[in-house]
Amino acid sequence: MTSFGLDIGATKTLGIVLDADGAVLAQVREPTLLGAAGVLETTARVVHRLRQVGEPHGPIGVGVPGLVDVRTGSVTHAVNLGLDGEVLPLESLLAERLGHPVVLENDVNAATLGAASLTGADDLAYLSIGTGLAAGLLLDGRLRRGTRGAAGEIGHLPVDPAGARCQCGQRGCLETVASGAALSAAWPSPDRPAAQSLFAAAAAGDPAAVTARRTFVGGVAQAVIMLGLTVDVDTVVLGGGVSHLGESLRAAVAEELHERGSTSPFLASLGLADRVRVLPDDLPVAAVGAALLGDDRRLALG
Repeated sequence: MTSFGLDIGATKTLGIVLDADGAVLAQVREPTLLGAAGVLETTARVVHRLRQVGEPHGPIGVGVPGLVDVRTGSVTHAVNLGLDGEVLPLESLLAERLGHPVVLENDVNAATLGAASLTGADDLAYLSIGTGLAAGLLLDGRLRRGTRGAAGEIGHLPVDPAGARCQCGQRGCLETVASGAALSAAWPSPDRPAAQSLFAAAAAGDPAAVTARRTFVGGVAQAVIMLGLTVDVDTVVLGGGVSHLGESLRAAVAEELHERGSTSPFLASLGLADRVRVLPDDLPVAAVGAALLGDDRRLALG
């Protein structure tokens, strides 16, 4: 008995096959073709290759960026997929193209379910530090999406009225300092990921890199504090592309949280640094979560 899960991103689409015990039997990657037709074509290619392993016993779970209405199966504001400005009934379009039922979910929410499965936690925030910054929330075992699908969009909380203009139209949003895009702007690196280049230069003592890393880590720590003070989750998993830094990222964020707690007994009492975790970067967290959605429709409806 197998389940299929897909994580559709701006550059690649990753599909996996899970067995009944949750083990990954196969992985398939394809470059994502943008636009509605491109997303459908890419998904069809991935699923065709996955079907060489077996057939899914339930709906195919699919995680996509943007605001997802799980009751209508539509997505809006999926700018990175070339779908901005339209309400796209992607769930029904995919089901028709694939000839198989589909369950649609926001990619960060899917990753949250995957992280919960892999950690065993049922009260968790998945802080996705990718091109942007957002959090998925699993509270007492249930996804919290919000009435407009915007729960966890903490990257668009303004923290600096004089800060840089954000793509959302506001100024000084948290993701203008704590995101992959912010890192690339602060520390351009033509030959390797900006995060790895920055942390390596900072570790070597480059003053400019030390300053840039402090700004970035401070922003991530601020996001953890926001999550602690709003939903007070037991675990915060650092995810997204920047999480490939692994333990060096977790340690830097924990150190920043301890430093802030040194001047605030209130913050120190919350033990936020001890709640932060990272997962091995070879785990397809969002695709695993999507597969779990397909395996249990109740998760999709929250």
